[in-house]
Amino acid sequence: MNNAPYDLRIDSGGDEFAVSGPAPRLSWRPPSDAGRPAEYELECTVDGVPQPAVTTAPGRHRFLPWPWAALGSGQRVAWRVRAADTEGSSPWSRWNTFEAGLLDEDWQARWISPAESGDDPGYGKRPAHTLTTRFQARSGVRSARLYATALGVYEAYVNGERAGSAELSPGSSSYDRTLYAQASDVTAAVRAGGNRIEIIVSDGWYRGRVGAFRLPAGWGTVLAARAELHITYEDGSHQVVRSDKTWTSTRSAITRADLMDGQSTDFRAGPGAEQPVLVDQVQAPAIDWSPGPPVHVVAARPAESVKQLEEALWIADFGQNASGWITLSDLGPAGTRTVIDYGEHLGPDGDLATAHLDSVRPGEEPIPFVQRDEVVSGGRGERFEPRHTVHGFRYARIRRDGAPLDPASLTMRVVHSDLRRTGTFVCSNGDLNRLHEIAEWSFRGNAVDVPTDCPTRERLAWTGDYQVFAPTATRLYDVLGFSRKWLRSVRDDQLPDGRIANFSPDGRRIKHHLDDQFAMMTGSAGWGDAIVSVPWELYESYGDRAVLAENWKAMVRWVEWALVTARTARHQSRIERSADPLPHEQYLWDGSFHWGEWTEPKAKAADGTRIDPIKADPIAWFMADKGEIGTAFLYRSTWTLARVAQVLGRTDDAVRYAEVAERVRDAWRTEFLTPDGRTTGDTQAAYVRALAFGLVPDELRGASAARLVDLIRAAGSRLGTGFLATGHLLPVLADTGHTDVAYELLLQRTAPSWLYMVDRGATTIWEDWEGVDENGDAHDSLNHYSKGAVIRFLHTHTLGLRQAPGSVAWESFEVAPVPHPSLTWVRGTHESPQGTITVEWQTTGEELTLTVDVPPATTARVVFPDGTTETATTGTFRATRPLAKGR
Repeated sequence: MNNAPYDLRIDSGGDEFAVSGPAPRLSWRPPSDAGRPAEYELECTVDGVPQPAVTTAPGRHRFLPWPWAALGSGQRVAWRVRAADTEGSSPWSRWNTFEAGLLDEDWQARWISPAESGDDPGYGKRPAHTLTTRFQARSGVRSARLYATALGVYEAYVNGERAGSAELSPGSSSYDRTLYAQASDVTAAVRAGGNRIEIIVSDGWYRGRVGAFRLPAGWGTVLAARAELHITYEDGSHQVVRSDKTWTSTRSAITRADLMDGQSTDFRAGPGAEQPVLVDQVQAPAIDWSPGPPVHVVAARPAESVKQLEEALWIADFGQNASGWITLSDLGPAGTRTVIDYGEHLGPDGDLATAHLDSVRPGEEPIPFVQRDEVVSGGRGERFEPRHTVHGFRYARIRRDGAPLDPASLTMRVVHSDLRRTGTFVCSNGDLNRLHEIAEWSFRGNAVDVPTDCPTRERLAWTGDYQVFAPTATRLYDVLGFSRKWLRSVRDDQLPDGRIANFSPDGRRIKHHLDDQFAMMTGSAGWGDAIVSVPWELYESYGDRAVLAENWKAMVRWVEWALVTARTARHQSRIERSADPLPHEQYLWDGSFHWGEWTEPKAKAADGTRIDPIKADPIAWFMADKGEIGTAFLYRSTWTLARVAQVLGRTDDAVRYAEVAERVRDAWRTEFLTPDGRTTGDTQAAYVRALAFGLVPDELRGASAARLVDLIRAAGSRLGTGFLATGHLLPVLADTGHTDVAYELLLQRTAPSWLYMVDRGATTIWEDWEGVDENGDAHDSLNHYSKGAVIRFLHTHTLGLRQAPGSVAWESFEVAPVPHPSLTWVRGTHESPQGTITVEWQTTGEELTLTVDVPPATTARVVFPDGTTETATTGTFRATRPLAKGR
């Protein structure tokens, strides 16, 4: 089908097939010869019945509202599209198919819960339970769909065959307001005669442990599942099997299951005594269908090495830090116990080292970090795969008494959301290629249904981490559905006063515990601002106006809370300066808690030990004036909110928030910027933020950038930024005429730097700049993706590919490579909503040759290093120019 529309999709997720609600939106990419915005013709069948043909407005190919009657539960859709022409000769796309899920109003199944014993072993130690029913089916099954969900993590089986391939279902959500179901095609598993459905359910995100201090989630106390099997026979008749009081409950062979602590399975255990299930013991929100992709096993890796440390003890190295688990295919004779501990680092003795992941509170004993799976062989050739937990690890410490270990029986299963790749980058510098690779691995390892901070110590979807990395994520993968799903939890967890929780889904449910000490640390600049910045990034990258509309109210509540806080709360230092606030202080956001820049490089004492300012003096850190950061983010969010209002047609709101943003900016300048372009804090991060956010007047930008360079030089040509500013550092330097300094930092090999991580053997991005120090000791998480935001610079500046100012969904873009002597060639691609963009450049002597593939109905502005510009339209553009002006 040459020159036909392609990549037809709906805005819903699904496991083995896409599953929607009643009115999904339709998207596709234009045909390769689409030189101008075209009308499109759509054909559709619903359950095989043709629907009236539809013609779109010119150029409309993204997020087309469902143009036919609303779908009913289980209806199956096939649709295709072609460019409309008077002759009707344009080629049709391939058919795209999907199904509507079982809509909430049509669920008749009961919520059923296991009959748990009264002796609760406690969080992290509870077993999984199996819920079972048996039913009779006739011959002639045409199709069978199992719809299921749970409060807890579940697996479903029909006659012993697993339903679907999604892992950790139903996923992580704010279970008090949002719950997703899964649909599976189990036609091949249903047989004539007797059949059995089993659902194995464990604590999961619902009531398991999650977070730095292994605190339990507080969504509920009773596990539950809900399921309906819909069978259609060849004669057109239907049969439905639903969860109800006739189902039975038994303890499963999984004797312990916790997402953080791990899973224990005893294959010797036979089926326990069946007991009646409990019915309707829980309250749950309406069932919905997720817009995000499922969590899958996306890869399998054999061990690169397995070393025996002592009798019955081995260390397996899988060569890559990732999220997932280990499968074992050889469990030894019956009764053999195998214990697997997981971690990111090996100590000097070659043994697993996890103390850097212990949870520490001032004045309290550390909480040891543990990720441990255990399995006891039943002697029947079983295969161990712990699907009710997930680990972050590169290494596994395996203990087994009384039986040998076959290294070939070990396999790492890499598990995370099945994101579709949309961006590539490769260049002549192998170190930068490796940096790009480890940043990708770090993000994927933290994309387990929600964007977590690390897959080990906390596994929390911190808002700050994702707002830092989202602009990079959109260059690497299609994260629209993944992000929309997460943003729904952010909205669900928003506090009554408008504050955004530090992380979402928030199992601590801070919105209901405002007297909790942690509530005092909620509402931080750079964290809560994710509710504004992430939807805006998605809109610009994908052109999805709905993502702005569905988050509008939450954005407004957040910004208004911050504005009120700025007006009514003052930092102690300003109270001491003046009892009455100065006029501009009503726009300074300085009187509430902020995490601040976070994870800046640590200073060192005379003996070389690192000084942690939080541990050294937590009160001073807590009380420090972070108004520069707060006010900067208040300006960015208010300014962005004005732009959102404009897109949504809310003219009055756009004018109001634009005016307020100007006042906030002016207040920032009054308080934090001197007439010579210096910031009062005079840190690298402050200058980066001020320049990136547009806080510095044009006439002072040169002076501020020069001071930033001075600070970098004073630090030995090393960066001094932390969590919030690092992703902006290199673009700011390059855009202010300091490309040489940007590359000097990028290629720096001593800590703090990115290539220090590469040289120390990192396979993911570290939380601390010296995650593994010169002594080989580990510090903090070794898989914390935020600092990996640097690789966006490789796309936007090294490769030179970025959207044109004001462009949405890559309808126009710029190619302006920023070369460096260390590079002789660069290649990259981006799968935009318009089609595939390819950029390649190479240098020969004093010249640069640039090749750009421009997708349909798109224009590109090409800017060469010598300052000359060209306009490129659909097709391939190629030209050679001098590397510098005057050559």
